Amino acid sequence: MTAATAIPQRNDARLGIALMVLTCVIFSLQDGVSRHLAEATNVTMVVMVRFWFFAGFVILLGRAQQGSVRAAARTSHPVLQILRAILLVVEICVTIYAFTLLGLAQSHALFAACPLLIAALSGPVLGEKVGWRRWTAIGVGFLGILIILRPGVAVFDPRGLTALCGALLFALYSLLTRFVARKDSAATSFFWTGTVGAVAMTAVGLFHWEPMSAADWALMVLLSVMAITGHWLLIKTYEVAEASTVQPFAYLQLVFASAIGVTVFDETLHGTTVIGAAVVVGAGLFTLWRERARRSKDPA
Repeated sequence: MTAATAIPQRNDARLGIALMVLTCVIFSLQDGVSRHLAEATNVTMVVMVRFWFFAGFVILLGRAQQGSVRAAARTSHPVLQILRAILLVVEICVTIYAFTLLGLAQSHALFAACPLLIAALSGPVLGEKVGWRRWTAIGVGFLGILIILRPGVAVFDPRGLTALCGALLFALYSLLTRFVARKDSAATSFFWTGTVGAVAMTAVGLFHWEPMSAADWALMVLLSVMAITGHWLLIKTYEVAEASTVQPFAYLQLVFASAIGVTVFDETLHGTTVIGAAVVVGAGLFTLWRERARRSKDPA
């Protein structure tokens, strides 16, 4: 297959949703480790070392699967691949920094806006069909986010804008990932994510190097393995299902990350966060039901 050959798009809703839920579990565990390491050292160093492992893995994988690095890097969208990789490393830095400012629960309460942004933009950006029932589910999910945010409370201070910025960056990265998947394989996107991300972070992170304990280096290795696995699963998710179908289930990361924040970092989980999380998860379940109905008759 050449880089110019179009890759058929699938919309296997069940597989896509299952992959998204698994991705959320891995990303939530990763976020907990990232918060600890960022507080022990600094954000840029953590992200830089993580991408060194990531780049090494994708280079070895690319050579094994494609025969050479040049073949692994062959793409129909070189500029977009570079852009999406840079968006990801910036988003990771911004979001981990938000963890150190707000904690996991509050940061993810704000980051929960990301799936809404992706689902809403998947129509105009990717040309995917979003029926009125899905739009209703998105709207209900947004109401759930308002419950979590508790308008007028201090979560709207400048620290909260950091997490919201991370959500916007990740939404853009996710949409570009889906777009390049039309012609580039998951392996190609994976290669560009790791290599470009490592170059970009090294240019910044070397100026912030700090020594780490042996225990923290072990956690860094664990973090790198989770990052590799999580991003691979995310790319595969967008390959097998429409963004508007799977994105409501990304809300589950809020639940998983909040649980880690409360049990590991002694964060306070407000009752409004629990109620809002139930609303957004319910919106996601409704979207799944609508997808099953859509497969048995014409789209609404």
